[in-house]
Amino acid sequence: MLEQEKMNAEVISVFPNKVRISVDDLEDFQIAEEKLKVGSYLRIADNDNAVLIAIIENFTIEVGTTPEGVPRRKYILEANPLGLIRNGKFERGGDTIAIPPKKVEPARQEEIEKIFTESLEDGKKFTFAKLSTNPTIDVPVDGDKFFNKHIAIIGSTGSGKSHSVAKIIQNAISSKEGEYKGLNNSHIVIFDIHSEYKTAFPAANFIDISNLVLPYWLLNSDELQELFIDTEANDHNQRNVFKEAVINSRINHFDGEEEKKNRIHFDSPLYFDIDDVLTYARTKNSEVIDTGEVYASGEKKGQPKTTQGSLHGKLTNFVSRLENRINDKRLDFLVGEKSKKISFEETLKQLIGYGESTSNITIIDLSGVPFEVLSITVSLISRILFEYGYYYKRLRYEANPDEKINNDVPILLVYEEAHKYVPNSDLAKYRASKQSIERIAKEGRKYGVSLLLASQRPSEISETIFSQCNNFLALRLTNPNDQNYVKRLLPDTLGNLVDKMPSLKAGECLLIGEAVVLPSIVLMDRCNPGPSSNDIPYFQLWKESWKDLDIVAIKEAWGKN
Repeated sequence: MLEQEKMNAEVISVFPNKVRISVDDLEDFQIAEEKLKVGSYLRIADNDNAVLIAIIENFTIEVGTTPEGVPRRKYILEANPLGLIRNGKFERGGDTIAIPPKKVEPARQEEIEKIFTESLEDGKKFTFAKLSTNPTIDVPVDGDKFFNKHIAIIGSTGSGKSHSVAKIIQNAISSKEGEYKGLNNSHIVIFDIHSEYKTAFPAANFIDISNLVLPYWLLNSDELQELFIDTEANDHNQRNVFKEAVINSRINHFDGEEEKKNRIHFDSPLYFDIDDVLTYARTKNSEVIDTGEVYASGEKKGQPKTTQGSLHGKLTNFVSRLENRINDKRLDFLVGEKSKKISFEETLKQLIGYGESTSNITIIDLSGVPFEVLSITVSLISRILFEYGYYYKRLRYEANPDEKINNDVPILLVYEEAHKYVPNSDLAKYRASKQSIERIAKEGRKYGVSLLLASQRPSEISETIFSQCNNFLALRLTNPNDQNYVKRLLPDTLGNLVDKMPSLKAGECLLIGEAVVLPSIVLMDRCNPGPSSNDIPYFQLWKESWKDLDIVAIKEAWGKN
């Protein structure tokens, strides 16, 4: 019987979610000039004509001696099994290995290419990155599963997060099925909190504080009270008067059927005039009631007796707050004259790019929105877009009950720096946006409305929202709290691979999720043009000669907000 050929690398331990491999000579183990690293792929030969593909998680070195007393070192690799190549096809799973130990080699380039090129139908492939260990290999994802399952892109400042977001969107709006001119059917709304994305999408439908118009009368009851009532005061009189005034104004301005008028309530999405509310509050605050009696003597003899109303003088703070809100020029986009006149149809058209010039992308620049109404602004826009999907689905179903596609004009909502308006906080000022976006996270996919959350502080995002994401691009994360938070939400099968997040270079990320063929460390393709998110070259600018500032122009711009 011939002596079995000695293997340079072999499996020495098998665990439920990883394998341990002993390598005698690392130089002989490598293929050509490729250097093995965390994230490289291995092939483990099995008996039934199948090859197990695993991804390296970590290396250790064991120093010892041979039986003859000669010093030697062994390399111990731990790898996470990903799937099997059987009969020329890759299958996810198959993460157990039969004993005895099997021969291990670095995965061949043609095998890795085969996994990525043949595991997805060509029509479903969506590509925006290359394999970090081998930049000649494109790493596609299933485009349908990628966009309809919610996406999280996380990374510290300088990790390439904004460029990654821009590249994904650029590729999405340029993808076409067949030959045709003009726009494809992609619809993307970007909530841009730092004015970064206009340069990346010069043809976008751009909305900022100068041309944003939102109808305050479409705010729901919680949002209305957050905007116009001092919620911290917990004053029931304010709430009751405000509710009465809003309902009365909605009824007075409604010109529909009498039967429908009787069903109008606080949350009815119907027009009301905020000036009516102010007038009503002022009247209640100064109300004087005729008692029905007259003075019998004295200077007022014969004059009717009056008494102060039950709310006389008790609504002074409420009236003052209403006046301040209505007269605050910074809030013209929300409570100004245009907000009274804009229709629901006009509002929806401006948000989803069906206005005067159609566009795949609507950029909502939130940088000029006052912080105290940022949550309400995001909440209102998000809720309008969610309800668009809901009612459009209903219309399609009523027209054709056999229709399988709920929404043939699906929308992706991109929340840049999501922790700013959907934080992991119970403070009242975030309640509106959290409720709206949590609803989209939990129900939006049924109605063709999905999310892309981008954040440098994932630990500060609402866990309810973040946990609904099924596809992750984890770029370099240096904050330990953020690292631990992400590890807790990512699949356990990734093992120690997530520990590589602090050492990823710019543009490099861990790509995982339902849309991904294999969990991979990839290098994002560069976007062109890029977002204006580059760091300011302080020292280079400081070395230049003194620059004059137009303080007057700055003051005028400041005064417009």
